[in-house]
Parts: sequence; structure tokens; C-alpha cells
Amino acid sequence: MSMRGLAYIVVLLISCYSSAQENVVLQLKWLHQFQFAGYYMAKEKGFYEQAGLNVTILPADPSSPDTQFKVLAGQAHFGVTHSAILQSRMQGKPLVALAAILQSSPYCWMVKENSQIYAPQDFKGKRISYLGKAENAELMVMLKQAGVDITQLPLYSGLYPIDDFKKGLFDALQVYVTNEPFEMRQAGVATRQICPKQYGVNVYGDILFTSENLIEQKPLMVEKFRQASLKGWRYAMLNMNESIDVIRTKYNPDKSKEQLAYEADTLRPFVTQAGISIGNMSETRWRWIAQLYGYAQDTQQNQLDNFVYHPQNVKESYQWSWMLVAASLLTFLCIPLYLHLIFSRHLKYRITHATQGDKKGVE
Repeated sequence: MSMRGLAYIVVLLISCYSSAQENVVLQLKWLHQFQFAGYYMAKEKGFYEQAGLNVTILPADPSSPDTQFKVLAGQAHFGVTHSAILQSRMQGKPLVALAAILQSSPYCWMVKENSQIYAPQDFKGKRISYLGKAENAELMVMLKQAGVDITQLPLYSGLYPIDDFKKGLFDALQVYVTNEPFEMRQAGVATRQICPKQYGVNVYGDILFTSENLIEQKPLMVEKFRQASLKGWRYAMLNMNESIDVIRTKYNPDKSKEQLAYEADTLRPFVTQAGISIGNMSETRWRWIAQLYGYAQDTQQNQLDNFVYHPQNVKESYQWSWMLVAASLLTFLCIPLYLHLIFSRHLKYRITHATQGDKKGVE
């Protein structure tokens, strides 16, 4: 085999490795921010690549942030959603929860510091922001458990909730803990938050999910993506400053370092909790959450089967990456070439000496 032939094989192997990277789309539930740091770091640190995945991370369209529809429609392989994925599953949608990145809900009610609202029961007669979002259903559950008839609460439905909240046009605003509270602090408006977890309504948040169909068709790819994503989250939590710099540099330069640092500090206790591995979920807790949402146990039985993903063992797939396979093939190809070169030199040496001996004999 010539050196040119060997070079061709090397190029072919590299090409095979590149084509072996499986294209994957992850659909986020909002715009790029620290809320999704683990996925960014899994991509930037090469965890997805090591798993044989070429991952595209898409921010949400704020006017249509329904990630569940996009996964079911095949527009994305994976998505990030809220705990109301359980309600979708109960309605018969074939969605599967892969990991709960947040162990508690990040949705809270925000009220002004001088408000007379200190607990859920204080919401009676207060004007609150619009109640139409399924993603924060736990806020409604918290009020109901406190004896508040939410159908009797006056609702704000204006177009500028942040500005109108500052003006005092309504009393309580539904918020995501890393976003609106930071805006209020920057504007010099003192606020406090009333959160479901404080009152026994402790549901999961930011669920990584996929469809039953994808798990059936590509179980290995699903498990590799899940493992690489959780590895990215572990890295992000241990390297928060680096993660912030990556987000500002490659994903959202409009976010200030101060804002991302606030998000990181606020989300840390939601992601990492003592004795609980990142992304952990339990079927028991999901069934308890179903009861919070008003589903009877006999109704849950069939719909929640296979809702919680059970990890697959793909240890060998990580050990034998395409790079390792390519290196092994190159080794096997190079050994014959090396032996060929050795024997060729040895033969040439023998021929040369035999020729010289023949010349001396003639003389």
C-alpha cells in the first residue's frame, strides 16, 4: 500500500467519523439565559460530540413557546417544559419525562414590599395577573389549597404587565424567579415572592422530555443525549463563572454579567439539593403531583405508565467512540504497511549485496 493510499484511507475515516455524528435538535422553553446553562456547556465542552451527537440548541419563540407541540410534531427531538407536561400526559399525549433539572417550581407570585399580601390566603379580593398559562398551574393550586376562590379574583389582562405592576395597577404578578424580580430590583422597586414550595406545593420544574416514538426508534441516542446533558449541568454548576462567560459570548450577548450572575445564584438551590443527583425524578412524586392537579389515582394508573424515563446502560458506546474505532483501524492498516516497508528494505539490501558480490566474482 502506498502513502497516497494510506492518506486516502485516513481522509475516508475522518469523513466517516464526521458523518457518524447524529444530528439532534433541542428546543428550549424560553430565550437563551442561565436557565439552560447545562445544555450550553454540554455542547461547548464537547460532551455531546463525545457521545456522537451534533446538537442544535434552539431558543423559543416568545410568541409561541409551546415546546411540547414541536417535539410531538417532529420539529425537535428533545424539549424543555414545565410540570404541566403531566397534564398533557394525562390527556393522552405520548410525552416522556427524561430528567427534572429543577427540583422545585421556579414560578412564584411577586408582590410589592409594601403590599399586605404575605401568604396565599391574603390573595382574597386582590387583583392578580392573567391565569391562562398551564405552565404555572401550581400557583393556582397553592391559592385553592388556601381557600381562595380564584374564579372570584379580579384579573389584570393588560399588554404591559411589568410597567403596570410598577404603577400599582394590580397586586400580584406571576413570575419566573430569575427574570422579573431582577427587573424590579434594577428599577429600584422593592418586592417579595410567595412561592408554592413554601406552602407544600412542591412540583418539578424545567423538565427535559422527548416523545415515546423517539425512545422506541432511537433508544441509544436518547440515553446518550440525556447522559451528556446531565454531565453538562454538573459542569455548569461547578463552573458558573465560565458558564456565564460562554452564554454572553456565544448565546446571548445582550444579557449583562450581573443579570446572568443573579440567575445563576437564584437557580443554584433549585438545581442542586443535598442527597439528590441533578435531574433526578421519582414516579412516586409524579403521582403525588398528579393528585395535586386533581387526578384520581385510578385515573393515573394507565396514563402514567412509562411517563417517567428509565435510564438505559450505554457504557460501552462511550468507551468505543468513533475516534477510538478510527484509531484502531488505522493501527491495523499501518501494521501491514510497516511490515511491507521493512521487508522491502531488507530485500533491497540483499539484492544490492548480491549484485556487488556478482561484480567481484566477474573481476
